[in-house]
Amino acid sequence: MSTPILSLEGFLSEKIPQLLQEHALDLKGKDKRFVESLHLALPKVYQLFHELYGAFPEAETQFLELLRSLIWSHKERSHALQERDQFKAEKGIWFLSNELAGMSLYVDRFAGNLKGMPAKIPHLEELGINFLHLMPIMESPLGESDGGYAVSDFRKVDPRFGTLEDLKALIQVMQNKGMYLMLDMVLNHTSHHHEWAKKAKAGDPEYQAFYHTYEDRWVPNEFEQAMPEIFPESAPGNFTWCEEMKRWVMTVFHSYQWDLNFRNPQVFRAMLENILFYGNLGVDVLRIDAPAFIWKQAGTSCQNLPQAHTLLRLIKQCVQVASPGMTILGEAIVAPKEIMNYFGTGEYVAQECDFAYHATQMALQWDMLASGETQVMLNAQEDVLKKPYGTSWITYTRCHDDIGLGYEDASIARAGKDPYLHRKFLKEYYSYSGDQWMSPARGVLFSSNPKTGDARISGTLASLCGLEKALFEGNGPAIELSIQKILMMQAHAIFLGGLPMIFYGDEVGYINDYSYQQDPSKNYDNRWMHRPLIDWEKVNRRKTEGTLEFQVYEGLKKLLALRKSQPVFSDWSNCTWMNPHNIHVAGLVRSRGSERRYCIYNFSESTAYLTWYVFREQGESATQLHDHWTDSLVTIGSDQEHLILEPYGFRIFEPKA
Repeated sequence: MSTPILSLEGFLSEKIPQLLQEHALDLKGKDKRFVESLHLALPKVYQLFHELYGAFPEAETQFLELLRSLIWSHKERSHALQERDQFKAEKGIWFLSNELAGMSLYVDRFAGNLKGMPAKIPHLEELGINFLHLMPIMESPLGESDGGYAVSDFRKVDPRFGTLEDLKALIQVMQNKGMYLMLDMVLNHTSHHHEWAKKAKAGDPEYQAFYHTYEDRWVPNEFEQAMPEIFPESAPGNFTWCEEMKRWVMTVFHSYQWDLNFRNPQVFRAMLENILFYGNLGVDVLRIDAPAFIWKQAGTSCQNLPQAHTLLRLIKQCVQVASPGMTILGEAIVAPKEIMNYFGTGEYVAQECDFAYHATQMALQWDMLASGETQVMLNAQEDVLKKPYGTSWITYTRCHDDIGLGYEDASIARAGKDPYLHRKFLKEYYSYSGDQWMSPARGVLFSSNPKTGDARISGTLASLCGLEKALFEGNGPAIELSIQKILMMQAHAIFLGGLPMIFYGDEVGYINDYSYQQDPSKNYDNRWMHRPLIDWEKVNRRKTEGTLEFQVYEGLKKLLALRKSQPVFSDWSNCTWMNPHNIHVAGLVRSRGSERRYCIYNFSESTAYLTWYVFREQGESATQLHDHWTDSLVTIGSDQEHLILEPYGFRIFEPKA
């Protein structure tokens, strides 16, 4: 029988004073800021918890345990981290700064292990990187790790990377250098080797309730009617039979990844404690993997449900109380209209996820590169420019994942193109097949679904920009053009508005690595072709003038330094697009008050001509523009004259009186 949860007033008047006394908090001294934060957040924490679990048996007990978790987390937070929290608070919204520049990397493939990371930091610092995203390092079974996203212990570092002490030592080195760290937290599922799953297999009903498990196929069949397949080739279906448990278990991603049941408040609290554990290690941004999937309801796609947003908002409120220096990234790779919801809506605008991946724009820049046209991208901006102030994007040319083409058909149709045929063209262009055999790109289709025609694209930035083909052919001019494409694509992501994230290897022009095909633990997943094992001899060629590594590294270094030198590139939600006077040219305006920067990109393989009127149309009264990329001064001509952009050329203009 359900026990109704005590009213908010009851908690404030009865339970909170008891809890504070129980934990001997210093209300006027060292715990004052935490207690004030708890009281401020409590109405929303109560409301959100009540929405999800108010009718749950023992809801009041579970809510009290949640509050105890917050108090214990605060008490475990070091004095140094509390000072770091205060430092960030004094900077305002610290993560919007133009001074941040990130790199995402696999520790083992980049530096061997965590102990090897400090020695590689000078390479990153010279480039201008002060923010690291370490791909999953929590314990996961070899051969069934899904790249580290099948976690068997949330509190242990996988021995392949080192130990928790090694991680703590790296964090200390980074903080001493003023660097920031992002780690992954997989909320949706655990490995079937996790302690909870092992207890469930052994027949413990408490832990079977941690997952979605069923004795027969009746309920799973109901789910399957509306749930899409995530990996139709390698992992069809959404349920797996567990012989030890004699039950079906929901496994949306892979058969070895068991989906957690967040309808159970014990699951929520256990995962929140894992989140706060990493907050207390000193993690600055926690990347919540696959948040769109965390709430399941039969008869729906089990993606992007309202309760998933409620869960994320509750997590955000709790983190603000107990680990206020840590922000949340929601890894929701969804349609443009849907991604906006992950920043929060209604009374929770900018109070859900602090960051989201700018996946739509990432895909659209690949659309522009293949087609040489910008209209599809511009058609999609109505949605993505609605991001609320106080939140930010992760901007990037590519990441560890595949490149999806998930922007809306309407954006393609409004450009006068057939959506099906246009996506077919893009897939053929980047996968070196079909009618586009002359394409310079070298990539491979990932997760191709013959039923729907859907597919995504694997390949490094350099290979998709034509460098692999040019090197194979020994074509010097094509090599130079490929490097120009690489830098133009990076410039587009860096000045877009958000925190730019470079994928490791791209800084020295790594091409596809096909050795994964000989590794049984990886050969089923062609995304490993763009996750290179770093050869530091190759990397060190970036010190030799004239090498392609030198050109790519130095160009990227210059772009990042330029961004850091211009506060207008902070993410104040200050992006607008210029009218498309040339279908091949994208023009972005970054502004604050009277200050402006014009970022102009030619996505065509041909020279482009842009009327000077495009600047007057923006109300620009200056007569000259300083291009920070070429360090040259140009005079704004008459309306019938043109700015001339070389193939894949770009400019970063600052008006001069």
